Amino acid sequence: MRGDVMATFDKAIGAVLEHEGGYTFDPNDPGGETKYGISRKTYPNLDIKALTLDQAKAIYKRDYWIYSRIQDQDVATKVFDMAVNLGPPAAHRLLQTALLALGETVAVDGVFGPQTLAATNLVNPEQLLQELRARAAVYYAQTVVANPPEQKFLLGWMRRAVS
Repeated sequence: MRGDVMATFDKAIGAVLEHEGGYTFDPNDPGGETKYGISRKTYPNLDIKALTLDQAKAIYKRDYWIYSRIQDQDVATKVFDMAVNLGPPAAHRLLQTALLALGETVAVDGVFGPQTLAATNLVNPEQLLQELRARAAVYYAQTVVANPPEQKFLLGWMRRAVS
C-alpha cells in the first residue's frame, strides 16, 4: 500500500467527460441516443436529450464511481473511464487480466471486489496503466472485427484506449 491517498471522483470525471460528447443519436451506436456518455440503452426511462451535465455527473457518481479506494488517481480514472465506455463487467475483466499479467492472483469474474482492489493497489501503477491501455486497444479492435459498422468509432476508441 502506498499511503492513505485515495482517488477522487472530481478528478476522474473530468477525464471521462473529455471523451464523452454532447447529444448524439447515431444508428450505428449500440447505445442509441447518448449525451455525456449516458445512453438510452442503459437508461431507457431517462430523457437523454434533456439531460444536464450536472445530472450526468450525478449518475456517474451514483452508478459507476466505486474506485475511491484505489490509491493511484490515474489508475482509478482509467478504470472508471473504461467502466463508463465498456460497461463495468468488461472493464473489470480487463483490469483483472492486466493484474494477472503483472503477477497478481485474482479471479477474472468482472467484479471489482476486495481481491481486485487489493491487487490493484499492490502493483506498479505505471505498469498497470500500460497493461490497461494495451488491453483496451485490443478490446476495441476485436469489437470492430465482430461489428464492422462500428469501424467509424475505432479512431476515437483508440485515442481513448491510450489516454
